[in-house]
Amino acid sequence: MNFQVLVTCTIIFAYTSSGAVLEKKLSAVNVKPIEEDNDYAKVLELSFLFYEAQRSGKLPSDNRIPWRGDSALNDSGVDGEDLTGGYYDAGDFVKFGFTMAWTTTLLAWGGISWPEAYSAAGQLDELRKAVKWSTDYFIKCHVNETTFYGQVGDFTLDHKFWGRPEDLNTSRPAFKIDTEHPGSDLAGETAAALAASSLLFKVTNPEYSEELLRHAQELYQFATDYRGLYHQSIKDGTQYYESTDYGDELAWAAAWLYKATKTTNYLDEAEYHYQHFYLNERANSFFYNKKSAGVQILLAQLTGRDVYKNSSNDFCHFFMKQQKRTPKGLIYIEKMGTLCHAANVAFACLQAADLGEIQHSQEYRDFAKEQISYMLGSAGRSYVVGWGNNPPTQPNHAASSCPDKPASCDWSDLDRKSANPQILYGALVSGPDERDKFDDNRQDYIYTDVTLDCNAGFTGTLAGLLQLRVKATS
Repeated sequence: MNFQVLVTCTIIFAYTSSGAVLEKKLSAVNVKPIEEDNDYAKVLELSFLFYEAQRSGKLPSDNRIPWRGDSALNDSGVDGEDLTGGYYDAGDFVKFGFTMAWTTTLLAWGGISWPEAYSAAGQLDELRKAVKWSTDYFIKCHVNETTFYGQVGDFTLDHKFWGRPEDLNTSRPAFKIDTEHPGSDLAGETAAALAASSLLFKVTNPEYSEELLRHAQELYQFATDYRGLYHQSIKDGTQYYESTDYGDELAWAAAWLYKATKTTNYLDEAEYHYQHFYLNERANSFFYNKKSAGVQILLAQLTGRDVYKNSSNDFCHFFMKQQKRTPKGLIYIEKMGTLCHAANVAFACLQAADLGEIQHSQEYRDFAKEQISYMLGSAGRSYVVGWGNNPPTQPNHAASSCPDKPASCDWSDLDRKSANPQILYGALVSGPDERDKFDDNRQDYIYTDVTLDCNAGFTGTLAGLLQLRVKATS
């Protein structure tokens, strides 16, 4: 079934567990058949519904997800600090600061680069709301200059529960980095997120922008002065979101701080980190654990220097011409997060295409369009929940697997073979294997997992492609 989402009316259609269609109320959202698979504006709109579905804490009065409510209202630090808010990482209920910060940086970067697209789609306010839900949380987590809470919830404990976040019955310990337990990667990525976000709010909310910038500067200094990998301080990171280096985060943060402040010391430090940590080498991916391609592109944007442009060019040219692909054309890096990796590379190459005087700019744009088209259905099916032809109906997502309240929700809902009762609109699933095979089964998370970080590059790339359409018609 094809869907079109317009933020004006009050009716949506959702699949029931039996596959029938159930009419339900959803404030300010209407779903109708579409005619165009690559309607970037409408998919962009859907993507923000996914972020809303991931919200933790006290929900606002304009919440558009009827099957979500307030949750984890007792999240707190070891000294009682308020750590409510932020986003659940995936289909479970841990709040991982490292990937949340990476998500926020990419969302902000897309908004800074392509604001006309967000405005044309009517999503500029939704973008700011999505980013602010993260940054408000990061401010709470940054309890002093050298202490930052990087995780709430224990993954092992969390995975003993299947149900709605509103019904969580597990303990939720909080984990931090400080001078004795440093995490330069976590502090650096959060500094980058806050600096980038400060630019997003600079005109509309200048006081908030300044607050974000202050926290970004303090976190960058913390990351620089006290070196270490965050997963050595927060042990869950080792198994789930390990970081193998922190040099890219230091350069990334310094570059964003230069962009936000125009203070030359930050640019000097970014370029020093770039050389010292050998970030000039061509990267084989662009994701939360490997940001050197983003550093190259951002420094190229900031300085216009050929050394950075050439590195950016090498990155994109490799993925266009040499990277392994599935038979239907999707670039293939690894099975977990197949589409996530492809969307992030597409996002990076759209940014590179905007550098100017880049020989292959149009090829980069065509490449990004090709990859996103695959995700939206050009290969035969959509991989975006609630969108296009034959979309996924069983994302590995506990809350959306639950029936309507007040019915109970438990492990039997994971095992059920039918579609999720609640549609997780806008979520990009992990995706197919190297042969384009996809198993729409919530138990098989290798195909149906959904995460914050896997949607971030996708959201931004939709905006970048829409921006090209806006310019072409203006």
